[in-house]
Amino acid sequence: MSNIMKENMEDLFCPNLWLAIPAEMIGTMVITLFGCATWTGDFSGDAIRTALTFGLTVGTMVWTFAHISGGYFNPALTAAGLITRRLSIIRGFLFMISQIVGAIIGAGILYGITPTSRDDHLGINELRSDITSAQGFAVELMITVVLVFAYFASYDDKRHDLKGSAPLTIGLAVVACHLFAIPITSAGMNPARSFGPSVVLGKWSDHWVFWVGPLVGAVAGGLIYEYIFAGGATFAGVTKCLLRTKKPRATSKAEPEPEKAPLEEVKTDGIEVVEETKVDGEEKEKEGETEVDETEKSKAVVEEVNEVNEKQ
Repeated sequence: MSNIMKENMEDLFCPNLWLAIPAEMIGTMVITLFGCATWTGDFSGDAIRTALTFGLTVGTMVWTFAHISGGYFNPALTAAGLITRRLSIIRGFLFMISQIVGAIIGAGILYGITPTSRDDHLGINELRSDITSAQGFAVELMITVVLVFAYFASYDDKRHDLKGSAPLTIGLAVVACHLFAIPITSAGMNPARSFGPSVVLGKWSDHWVFWVGPLVGAVAGGLIYEYIFAGGATFAGVTKCLLRTKKPRATSKAEPEPEKAPLEEVKTDGIEVVEETKVDGEEKEKEGETEVDETEKSKAVVEEVNEVNEKQ
């Protein structure tokens, strides 16, 4: 427990945290603004348009801010990072607050730029009339599990079979989940994105579904992937998850040596050539010294023989 407290205190005073918070806020604001705007125009309710807009916007924001904050932009995804110790407690809660604030700002901007005749929806998540709350909860849970799987797999540092674009993979997962869930629940999957429009318009019908479903799905998906499907996953890691600071998992096989960049190969080869040259030079110097010694000895022997002959 002391390690966890130490980790949180260190993270609180880390400069990156205070850059990551506005990054999460801006990313969530843009996702809410662009995605929910597809529900206000002449093509309102077009599932393909809405799915592509949300997916491409999520991919763009992840590409932009992943190096700063990890590119979560979703309280449910942040909860998955918290439960699997990818995020410290203080960072996780500050991310959630910034994401909610960003979504409210995004929905507010959308409300301000939308004509009065079309500002009565703003992409609020609603269950279809013949869908129960339990069914909506199940749908939101399932699509969030898929999103978490895609996110965690994209940033799994123990896997070496993935060579594609992580932001694109995450964005396509969002597109797929929207295409499936829009006809049923309007595809929440992100509690902040659901919360922003509801705050602006004051509509809260079945709103709990769009918080509880994604949060439960994210926590379940995070634990399942991290401790069952992740590269090098071990069941022993489950018991250590909440008890100590997370450490890198040990792998059963040696990790492949990373490929060298062309410049690094040139540098390495150059170093090896220089070292070989030095060794060869030293050997030649030793051989030269040996030859000189033998020559001097031979001269000394000849001189002794000559002296003996002169005496005789």
